[in-house]
Amino acid sequence: MAWVQLVTVLAVLQCLVFSFFVGSARGKYKVAAPATAGNEIFERYNRVHQNTIEQLIVFLPSLWIAAQYSSPGRMAAIGAVFIVGRVFYLTGYVKEPKKRGFGFGLSFLSTAALLIYALVDVIRALLRG
Repeated sequence: MAWVQLVTVLAVLQCLVFSFFVGSARGKYKVAAPATAGNEIFERYNRVHQNTIEQLIVFLPSLWIAAQYSSPGRMAAIGAVFIVGRVFYLTGYVKEPKKRGFGFGLSFLSTAALLIYALVDVIRALLRG
């Protein structure tokens, strides 16, 4: 489970780094708190961070439940794809929002795979009694 723990820590750390990017963009583009609008680049960083938080709500439990029943190493590898996808999502979205699709797709498919593994394995465990 150490690989699953590592992926978890890296995903949470990545989200924290994204929050620092938002803070930096807030200062650079002079968007005073509590405003969340006012500069397009700031808004892109903010949206990446918010979307990452939204995705983590589904990703993290799916990762842990799937790893409980299936190969933790394989589930961690699928989880690592989520982290890579978020990097592509960030770079694409900040550059041009229409370029966010590849990164979003990678992270979404990773989460979907983990969720399906988790659901199927939990149902199997329940049916076995």
